[in-house]
Amino acid sequence: MATVEARRIGLGNQIVRFVAVGALCALVDSGCYWALLQLGVWVHLAKALSFIAGTTTAFFLNRRFTFRARNGGLPQAGGFALLYTVTFFVNVGTNAATLSVLPAFRWEYALAWVVAQGTATVINFVMLRTVVFRS
Repeated sequence: MATVEARRIGLGNQIVRFVAVGALCALVDSGCYWALLQLGVWVHLAKALSFIAGTTTAFFLNRRFTFRARNGGLPQAGGFALLYTVTFFVNVGTNAATLSVLPAFRWEYALAWVVAQGTATVINFVMLRTVVFRS
């Protein structure tokens, strides 16, 4: 069950907010990823670090703006950390798996990033709404 305020804004508005926050966090993630790649960081480490940067941003913005969670404190942060630990491995693993099956071409890293991000995004919305930020 979602929080009282989250239910009040409605599922549609929640999805719109989640997508907006996700777009911003994706820019944080992507920006860090590309910057680290340009610095010569190993692609999988770059993906891991960029994911962490995007995730930290996501927690604070989704907690207040998307799900309007006011209570929960440490258990909420713990649930978020557990969820994002799982989706971290899903995201990095999906990125690596996608890169392993794609032929070498100009946009292979971008496509792998999109596939990994999309997979993690669906998992995160469902679990944040139904578990982490529920009342």
